[in-house]
Amino acid sequence: MTAEVDTLVCYLCVDGADAAISFYRRAFGAVEDERWTGEDGRVGHARITVEGAPVYLADEHPELGLRGPRAAGGTPVSLMLTVADADAVFEAALAAGATAERPVADHPYGMRTGWLRDPFGHRWGISSRVAEVSGEELRKRVGDSYTIT
Repeated sequence: MTAEVDTLVCYLCVDGADAAISFYRRAFGAVEDERWTGEDGRVGHARITVEGAPVYLADEHPELGLRGPRAAGGTPVSLMLTVADADAVFEAALAAGATAERPVADHPYGMRTGWLRDPFGHRWGISSRVAEVSGEELRKRVGDSYTIT
């Protein structure tokens, strides 16, 4: 059992935690740290590590009001994963079964980012820093599109 306490961790609910853990291993190089499987075979809690960050996940438990994004009709939450090579991780995720929403591209704020949906309905931004951009330079790059404070 993990002894440390994480201050803020995303906790994903999925339909098929075993398959999700396998997907996150293939797509993002996740390491499984812990898994609690109930008598009914559902994963009640699992902890994986992705790029050094903890991620908790569990199977759906509708009797407790816990449903994944597909059962809920989508998700309002996006996860942002910063990696050394966004292109390579994005392609690995697609090969593992993710669906592309927006391809990886350079953005004015100095990041190279693409957006995808994992097979369980969660939305992920895969991003790499490609340039350091000062606030002044960013304001020049976006022009009147945004007010940056």
